[in-house]
Amino acid sequence: MLKIIIMISATHLHAMAVHFPIALLITGFLSELASFIFKRSFFRQAAFYLLLLGTLGTIVSYLAGNAAGKGMEEGAMAKAMELHEQAATITVWLTGFTAAVYVAVAFFKFQKNWARLAGVILFAAVIAAIARTGYLGGQLVYKHGAGVELALPDFSNPGIDKDE
Repeated sequence: MLKIIIMISATHLHAMAVHFPIALLITGFLSELASFIFKRSFFRQAAFYLLLLGTLGTIVSYLAGNAAGKGMEEGAMAKAMELHEQAATITVWLTGFTAAVYVAVAFFKFQKNWARLAGVILFAAVIAAIARTGYLGGQLVYKHGAGVELALPDFSNPGIDKDE
């Protein structure tokens, strides 16, 4: 058990955590759009809670990413890391602001159509921001090899695992 805990570095945690806000926020946005089409409060409520959970996931991913990026600010991937970090900062602030707007609208029971439309536009901006951040993160991993550990097994001694 201790070996498993030690194996989870900040890089691993970021890679595991980052997919949850992406899925939660995209599903929440689609649910918000469905609430316009089908006029069901279920979709609106689902969008609200998915946005809140996605916001929490975004914060966790951001913090794990900051820890994972320590020491990568220099060298060949510095510019790519800087772009990803800037995109992540924008995403976390925009997601938090959008969630705050949704909470305020719900708390004050604000029923104006323009407020709802503004919320959907903000939510769409969140999806665009998270897509850009994810794209830049993918570039870091697949183009620059950030966080990739090249540990090949010892083929000269089959059946022997060096990690044990």
